[in-house]
Amino acid sequence: MPALRHAILGVGGVGGLIGASLARLGDSVTAVVKPQSLASYPEQLKLESPFENILVPVVRSVEVPAVDVLWIAVKATQLQDSLAAVTHPESVGAIVPLLNGIDHLASLRKLYGAKRVIAATIAVESERVAPGHIVHRSPFARLNVSSAGRPLLGSTIEQFQKMGFECHFIDDEPTLMWSKAVFLAPIALATTAFDQPIGGVMSNPDWKAQWELCVREACAVATAEGAKVDANAVFAGMSKMPYGMRSSMQKDVDQANPPELDAVAGPILRGGSGHSIEVRTTKALVDAVEARSASAIARRTP
Repeated sequence: MPALRHAILGVGGVGGLIGASLARLGDSVTAVVKPQSLASYPEQLKLESPFENILVPVVRSVEVPAVDVLWIAVKATQLQDSLAAVTHPESVGAIVPLLNGIDHLASLRKLYGAKRVIAATIAVESERVAPGHIVHRSPFARLNVSSAGRPLLGSTIEQFQKMGFECHFIDDEPTLMWSKAVFLAPIALATTAFDQPIGGVMSNPDWKAQWELCVREACAVATAEGAKVDANAVFAGMSKMPYGMRSSMQKDVDQANPPELDAVAGPILRGGSGHSIEVRTTKALVDAVEARSASAIARRTP
């Protein structure tokens, strides 16, 4: 397959990792940046990764150009504003959102059409430390994509796997999306509520018990939504995570930025209400995160 044209909307930790990897593979990559950042944004992406250290050129633009694939990797709280850069959606082939949560799929499909938006998730700890400079901290990067994306992205996924990514095409979309949600939401909420990395949560019996209850609540909602998930698989997966790893929600609160609470926890809370499933522990953790976030913002406000 000939090289594809890609645009990255949200060149942060995740978007920068994807963009640098695509450019490394020989595809055309455009970094879509804010107008005020265009003049100073570097002409190269620098990636430090356990897979490979990469320095690759990218095109810079304030608008999404004509591309085969648009990867959206902004924070859920920034999604609506960022879409102003999609000025000519008819020139975009496929759209692959890598946001946390689930509800963004319906929003994007309403705007751009159901067939164009390909469901996908990524699990990774990757951080933008400066414009165009990305540090991939976790020893893994797990990218799962709906099987609907195989015809276009099949060769790209194969190349990602050769670089070190763990990638899978998933037939069942509810299972694809909820499999990440039931893993991410409990650990994001727990690490942020208790202000601890994964190891800190796991080593405290009370905090670990709350995390486990949150996992079970999330899995109950996911099952009611038609997904095939297993709480015991989540517990087993967590035992393999780096104990020093911190969630992006925890980092947002530490930096007094709005956490993605509605995107991450909202589907569990709303699903619990809709299916009459008790989600008391999830709500308590959300309340704790909101309190920490409000305190951090208050300290930062002059």
